Amino acid sequence: MNSERKAAPSRVPVALGQEIAQLWSEYLDGRDVGVADDFFALGGNSLTGIKIIDRVAQDYGVQLSVRDFYLAQTPARVAELVEQGRTGT
Repeated sequence: MNSERKAAPSRVPVALGQEIAQLWSEYLDGRDVGVADDFFALGGNSLTGIKIIDRVAQDYGVQLSVRDFYLAQTPARVAELVEQGRTGT
């Protein structure tokens, strides 16, 4: 019998994902943004992405690469990147 391990659940506080979603909402014309919403499906573009990346650096002290931000695609995943940046992992 082959038992595969499942990925460990995210340890990022739910509140951080919600904060990131709210930040996105500010830059996406006040749209409702959930933690699992896709940046591009919400109408995000490169200029908006750069503004959000700058704001994350300002608010959380974590500099995300443009590539990592665009690959993350959701507030929950961006929150994971912010948490990783805070802890240095």
